[in-house]
Amino acid sequence: MSTTVEDLNATVEAAHAAFDKARAASPGTRAAWLESIADALDADAPGLVDVAARETHLAVPRLQGELRRSTFQLRLFADEIRRGEHLDATIDHADDAWGMGPRPDIRRVNVPLGVVGVFGASNFPFAFSVIGGDSASALAAGCAVVHKAHDGHLDLAARTAEVVVAALDAAGAPTGLFALVTGRPAAEALVDHRLVKAIGFTGSTTGGRALFNRAAARPEPIPFYGELGGINAVFVTENAWKSRRDDILTGYAQSFTLGMGQFCTKPGLLFVPAGDTDAIASALSRALEGFEPTRLLNDRLHEGFRQATSRLQTHPAIDVVVEGDFATTPSPTVLRTTATHVRANPELVRQEMFGPASLVVEYGSESELLRLATLLEGQLTTTLQAESSDDVSELTAVLADISGRVLWNGWPTGVTVSYAQHHGGPYPATTSTTTSVGTAAIGRFLRPVAYQSFPSACLPEPVQDANPWGIAQRIDGEWSRPGSGGTQR
Repeated sequence: MSTTVEDLNATVEAAHAAFDKARAASPGTRAAWLESIADALDADAPGLVDVAARETHLAVPRLQGELRRSTFQLRLFADEIRRGEHLDATIDHADDAWGMGPRPDIRRVNVPLGVVGVFGASNFPFAFSVIGGDSASALAAGCAVVHKAHDGHLDLAARTAEVVVAALDAAGAPTGLFALVTGRPAAEALVDHRLVKAIGFTGSTTGGRALFNRAAARPEPIPFYGELGGINAVFVTENAWKSRRDDILTGYAQSFTLGMGQFCTKPGLLFVPAGDTDAIASALSRALEGFEPTRLLNDRLHEGFRQATSRLQTHPAIDVVVEGDFATTPSPTVLRTTATHVRANPELVRQEMFGPASLVVEYGSESELLRLATLLEGQLTTTLQAESSDDVSELTAVLADISGRVLWNGWPTGVTVSYAQHHGGPYPATTSTTTSVGTAAIGRFLRPVAYQSFPSACLPEPVQDANPWGIAQRIDGEWSRPGSGGTQR
């Protein structure tokens, strides 16, 4: 049964009350809440994975790995917030000799936004769903979370939410700090609610853009951190193609079919030198031998995959290199066109096929790659398959302009959770300049506040000279990290 708008309003009110109680919790206390969730998820892993496998058609080993990723992420965020670097605590003491005139005492610290609405994804029922990256980073930032369950795995969402709520209760967190809602009316009301201060979203461009517009149209617009997907183009230089063509095609085949092509980082485009069309077909056919297709996540996605792939497949500028199908368990499809056709029809390289299909574009000269890259819309990732002797500096600069992560001689599927990770990109890949993966994701749900000339006893703990929380502070321009032996330049 879907959450009513009245129940949604009550849930958000309770989340806001919990946020008010929790906002001053120390980093150690908040970190313990995240670790309690991770421990509880691990304890219920067999049951959670069983429900997920039934609802999503994903393989058990894949789901087990995804759940481990989620609990690792929670513990990594716990370690991160204990250090307090996400708070960016900055202290400028009063200085009568300051270069532009006397400087007052100013202290700045990041504070949590409040209640965050999170929309889960269908393709990662653990990593980008109920307690995935958006929910985990919002809780780490000090926010309360109201999660809108994805219709593709409602039973799993309910069970996961029960685990999270029970773990927070056991750890002593305020009641209401995390809650689950379902259904479209609740989803729209969540974006509209005056106490909701930001939205995290992972999903389709159409759905994400509609919610983004709704968030912007509020009387008080709020940040909308939407990940809408991408085509993730791969560019192969002539030298790389000559030296390892078949290895590149094998890696490409494995990457675009991983998870039945239902990764937001799937390589949907491969730019290669012209003249080897028959060899491409043969190499890809060999690489896909033994591939065992499975069902897509749900019937709606299956139909979307069929429509998107058929639109490209029937275009007069497109040839079929590997003929797939749209059976209940669809086999992979590889399409082909030329750089000439792409320049005349840029829409050919702007069509995402969410499933096991991809497009190969053959170019006549490597000098064309720069122009082809500029025809692309924003990407989550772009990849260079090149040799160390290749001068790809200009192409690399263009790829950095249009994507959030640029890979060298790798494949974009697989997004590790780490300190330097960036999972985002220019629109339509995302609706912001931030990352939804890695420790930097916490910063999305914080905002800075400066306190000027406050008495010491009235200052928040992170910017007190006594530093009762023992966190990193930047004092008069120099970083001081407890346990580091002093300041660090």
